Amino acid sequence: MLLKVWSEPLILTALSFQLRRFDNRTGIASCFSQLRCETMQRSSRLVQQLWERWTSLVKNLQEDPRVARLMTTRMGQYLSSHPFLALTLLMFSVMAALPVGIFFTFALVTAVISATGFVFIEVILLIVGGLTLLSILVGVALFSLLVSVVVNGLIISIPSQLKNYAHWAKNGVNQKTESETSGLKEL
Repeated sequence: MLLKVWSEPLILTALSFQLRRFDNRTGIASCFSQLRCETMQRSSRLVQQLWERWTSLVKNLQEDPRVARLMTTRMGQYLSSHPFLALTLLMFSVMAALPVGIFFTFALVTAVISATGFVFIEVILLIVGGLTLLSILVGVALFSLLVSVVVNGLIISIPSQLKNYAHWAKNGVNQKTESETSGLKEL
């Protein structure tokens, strides 16, 4: 509260001093011209700094061994003698870089997505093939179990049937011969 009481008169005093300073037109005009001069000085310093940077960049570019090698070729000499064509070629290269970069990015993303999609399709096909193989192997196992049960049943039952057949055949022949002999005796 005490700070507020002391700061308000100071602010009002500063504002009244500023208003008295700019109450006539010449004061306002001189202030604007001074502001404009400061802005012009700042912008001229900025332009000078940009020009220095540009010249150092061009100097470094000209001193680059790759550029020097290019300038010794026939194409470099031709472009050096035709600056408008060189500027056109430079502008085309700079402006074509973005669409070409976007196209290569699109191609790379498409290739990655298709490879990923191919992997997913390959995995799905392997899963379907694996499940098919598993079901076929289960069917083969059940069929072999069934055939094994049938064959084992036949292996066990055929010899006992043969023994019974031999026994029946032997008893049946004896019964026939007895019945035949008893039938002849009666005659």
